[in-house]
Parts: sequence; C-alpha cells; structure tokens
Amino acid sequence: MLTILGFVMIATFLVLIMMKKMSPMGALVLIPALFCVLVGKGAHLGDYVLKGVGDLAPTAAMLMFAIIYFGVMIDVGLFDPIVRLILRFCKADPMRVVVGTAILAAIVSLDGDGSTTFMITVSAMVPLYRRLKMSLVVMTGVAAMANGVMNTLPWGGPTARAAAALKVDASDIFVPMIPALAVGLLFVIALAYGLGLRERKRLGVLTLDEVTAGDPEQVLVGAGSGGKGAKGHKGGKGALTGGGAGSGPEAEARSSNGSGSSDGSGSSDGSGSSNGSGSSDAADEDDDELKGLDPHRATLRPKLYWFNAALTVALLALMVTETMPIPVLFLLAAAVALTVNFPNMNDQKARVAAHAENVVNVSGMVFAAAVFTGVLTGTGMVEHMARWLVDGVPEGMGPHMAIVTGVLSLPLTYFMSNDGFYFGIVPILAEAGAAHGVSALEIARASLVGQALHMSSPLVPAVYVLVGMAKVEFGDHTRFTVKWAALTSLVVLAAGLAFGII
Repeated sequence: MLTILGFVMIATFLVLIMMKKMSPMGALVLIPALFCVLVGKGAHLGDYVLKGVGDLAPTAAMLMFAIIYFGVMIDVGLFDPIVRLILRFCKADPMRVVVGTAILAAIVSLDGDGSTTFMITVSAMVPLYRRLKMSLVVMTGVAAMANGVMNTLPWGGPTARAAAALKVDASDIFVPMIPALAVGLLFVIALAYGLGLRERKRLGVLTLDEVTAGDPEQVLVGAGSGGKGAKGHKGGKGALTGGGAGSGPEAEARSSNGSGSSDGSGSSDGSGSSNGSGSSDAADEDDDELKGLDPHRATLRPKLYWFNAALTVALLALMVTETMPIPVLFLLAAAVALTVNFPNMNDQKARVAAHAENVVNVSGMVFAAAVFTGVLTGTGMVEHMARWLVDGVPEGMGPHMAIVTGVLSLPLTYFMSNDGFYFGIVPILAEAGAAHGVSALEIARASLVGQALHMSSPLVPAVYVLVGMAKVEFGDHTRFTVKWAALTSLVVLAAGLAFGII
C-alpha cells in the first residue's frame, strides 16, 4: 500500500505543477500532508516536517548567503568581463547563445556546487535571452543538464557518497568514468546546438549592434535591479535577471513592464516590448530594461576588482577542499564582501534588500521541499518504492546488475535525495551484484549516470535557484527538461558500456 501511495503522491505532485493547477510551493506542502493523513500517520506529520526542515536547514542557509554573495559580486562588476566575452562569442546568434549557456554552465560547475553554477549562468545569460526573445526554458534546461553531468566531480557530492557507501576510493570511481562523462557533456553541447538552431530558425539572427541598440558599451545583464517591486535605491531590485538599475523613479517605471517568463513552449515574453521592428518608444523601453550592468552604475567597485576576484577564488577553493561547512563559508564570504565593498551601513542594507526577493523565494521553496521529503521518508514510502523496484529486477539480470543500477539511477535519483539513493539503495544493488561477480566499483560508476536528470528533481534545492532567478515556471522547466535529461543519462550509460567502464 505504501508503495502505491508513494508513486501516486509523486505523480499527483508532478501532474499538478506541470498543468499549473498548483504552485510548486503549495504542492510541495499540501500534497504530502494529505497523503500523510491517507496512510494513517497524520499524527506524526509535525515530526516528519521538523525532521525534513532540520535536514535541509543548512542548505537553505547556504543558498541564502550564496545569493547575497554572488549578487554583490555581480553588482560590483566581478563578472562583467565574462559577460563581455560571452557577448563576443554569441554575436546575438540564438544558436551561439544556447551553446554558450551549456559551456558556461559546464565551466562554472567545476566548483562542484549547483546553486553557484545557476546563479552565475542565469545572471550572465538571461538578459540576452530576453533581449533576443529566446525561450528561457531552453536556458534552464541546458544549464541543468550541463551541471548534472559535471555534478559527478569527486567534490560535487554523488561520487563521494558512492565511495562512502561502498567503501571504495572516489578516484577509482571517477577517473575511469571521465570518457563516458565527456561523451555526456558533448551530447549536452550537441543538444544545445540543435536547440539553438531551432531558436535561430524561429527568431533569425540579429547583429550585436541591433541588440545593444546603439549603446556600444552596454553590458547585457541585470544585477540587483529591474523586475517587479524595484524601486527606492539606485541598485533597484536584486533579481539578477535583467532589468534596469537606474534611480528609484526610473526603476519603478520599468517595473510596470515586468520581466518576462517562459511560456513553456519556447517563447520568452521579455519585457513585452518590440524586438526592434516596432516603434522607437518600444525599442527604447527594451534598451532601458537591459542597462542593469552599464559601465557607470553606482554599485561598481573597480578598485576592489582583484580583491573580489581573490575572495571568490579563495571561497571556491575552500569549498572544494571542504575546509569548513559550505553554509559557514558563504556566510563569512557574504559578510566580508558586504563590509569591504559597501562600508556604509545604508549601502549594505540596500544590497541585502536588493536581493531579498530571491532569498525569500528560494529559501521558501527549500523548506516547502522539506515537507515533501520529510513525509516521503518518514512514512516509509520512499523505502517501499525503492525496494519494490529493486525486488522487481529479474534473477537473470544479476550478471548485468551494473546496467540495472544505471537504469534505476534515473527514476530513483529523481524521486529520492542523493543521500537516500547512495546510502539506502546502492548498497543493496551492490550486494546483489556481488553475488553474480559484479564489482562494487562497477555499481558505483553506474550509479552516477542519473545525475543529469537528478539536477531537475523537485527535491534538489538548487533547481529552485535556477527557475526562480530565470522567472520560469517549475512545471514548464520539468516538462521541457526531463526527456532530454533522461536521454543524456542514457547516453552516459551507453558510453560507459561502450568503453568497458561499466
């Protein structure tokens, strides 16, 4: 019964958010609460929720201070050179923009943290997508898949968990998998190329002059400004998703336009103004929306550029070496960044307020997800579901348990946390494989292939950073990404088999 109810609960959640009948936050809270009552454990709902919140509280804290830190770094101009480089590569060509998204996400993913990857990628790319009227769902999908493949780095989490669960060396898992993962990453880039060609066919190609509309120094990225509710201080709102910086009245006027969201079928709404073929007034409104990182904005700190760069490099190095817990690292880094770049108390308050919307949205989604994971785990539904899948493997598949593990990693890492999968399920699969001569290393390597899909799971906090900052509906992102992410995972599995790794 628990197995059936578990699958029904997950299916209900996915259907409702993809059909936009409920918001993700509402669905993450109300659906598991209802099913907790249905399984007869409503009296324990509070305990399950508190356990889930306790487990995810460090993640919420990390995301909160990571958003503030990288928001400040974008405000002060740390990533301006990267954005200019991206613009030179993309040349306002939709195909190049999508491929550039995949490459940027893959490079930034070297830090091993999905939230950081998505913050930098979205802040750099989303204004260009809006200006070209490109689909923001394409951006979120490509970024999630690139990060999913790179998430298998030894310091990224899954590899370390697999090594700990099966008591093997992480390097013995990861190093032989590099060729298969490289094929997976090349597939993501090839997929980005195909999606980019589709966008180019739909939209055509603009010149960079047309995109910047006569402002050669304009940098097409918004930082700490634009969008709804932006008013008051010069920095505007810290959505990191495009929009004007300007002064308070100008930001307020622009906020009436909103900041476009994806419709799930391919077209981003942008700011609602013309793409260049309409009236000059509409074009001016578009141009105003994209002056979020103009070279003369008040938040720039050019004299502190190398200090900020060194601080960021040090932060990433400490994250990789796990010198301290990641939430603590981001907390300290955010405090240092605010204090050094904005010594004035009012300026610090303005920067925190500028990025408050993202902090509230993402942290709220994390704690809502805690209800879902708390009920799924606490009631025993996830354990029954996993054992049902494992027990359903035919006895004759024993010698091929590595392949079975790779295939099962897709649904199990999507519906379960990495901790639950690697510490709860992988040891069972490894034990079954050992009885047929399949080594623990093969099982560990196969367990990594589902990560491309895992990064779009509703149980992964980082995905809410991605869709929240891009202003994309989670249901739209899920509907678009799941099929391509699953295919990417299968490509990695096939490459592993072809190279004799798995």
